[in-house]
Amino acid sequence: MSTDLHTVDTTGGTTMRMGKRVAVAGSVLALGGFIAGLTPAQAAPSGAQAIKYHFVFDKKTNTDSRLILVKTQPNKPAQKVASWRAGSGTTTDSCKKNKGWLPNGTYEIKRYNTNYNGSLIKGYAFQLSDKRCKPGGTLRDELFIHSEMKKDGNQGNTEATRWDGNSDYKSAGCIKLKPSAIRSVYKAAKNVGFPRTLKVVS
Repeated sequence: MSTDLHTVDTTGGTTMRMGKRVAVAGSVLALGGFIAGLTPAQAAPSGAQAIKYHFVFDKKTNTDSRLILVKTQPNKPAQKVASWRAGSGTTTDSCKKNKGWLPNGTYEIKRYNTNYNGSLIKGYAFQLSDKRCKPGGTLRDELFIHSEMKKDGNQGNTEATRWDGNSDYKSAGCIKLKPSAIRSVYKAAKNVGFPRTLKVVS
C-alpha cells in the first residue's frame, strides 16, 4: 500500500521495489512453512485480526442519503461506527450517466486523496471502481466520494469549490458530502486502516 502524505492507494504493492519483493517473497515462504506446522487452534486468527470495516451508501434521496462506516466480526451482528449525510446524482435513474445516483452493488475504494486536482473535483476525493447500472447497461465511470473545495481543502470562490448549502448535495452521479463531513470520513477511514470496500444499497 502506498501511503504518502496526500494519497492512500488501496490497490496493492505496485510501487514495491524488486529487492523488497524478493525479501517479502522469502518471508512469505518461511511464514507458510511455520503456519503449516501449527495446529488449527494455533493458526486461527484472533478476534482483533478478524475485525473488518467497509462503507455502506444507503440511498434515500438525491440530497439526503447516508454514508455509513460499518464494522464486521465473525459471529457478531454488523455494527455502525459512524454515519454522515451524503447525496448522489440529480435523478434516481442509475443508468443516466453524470446524472443518476450510483447503481447498487459493491465497489472498490481505489484511492483516498486529500489534494486531488481534477477539472471539477478537488481536494478530498476518494476514487471508486467503475460499475454498470445493470448487465449490459450504462458503464458508470470516473466515480468518487467528494465534496466542493479547492485542491488544498479550503473553500474557493467558484461554485465547484464553494459549499453553499443543501442543494450542493446534488452531484453528477458521485457521492457528495459537505467539506467537514468528508474530512471526518477520511479521519475515520484512516483510524481503521482505510477500508477498500463500498456497498451501495437502497
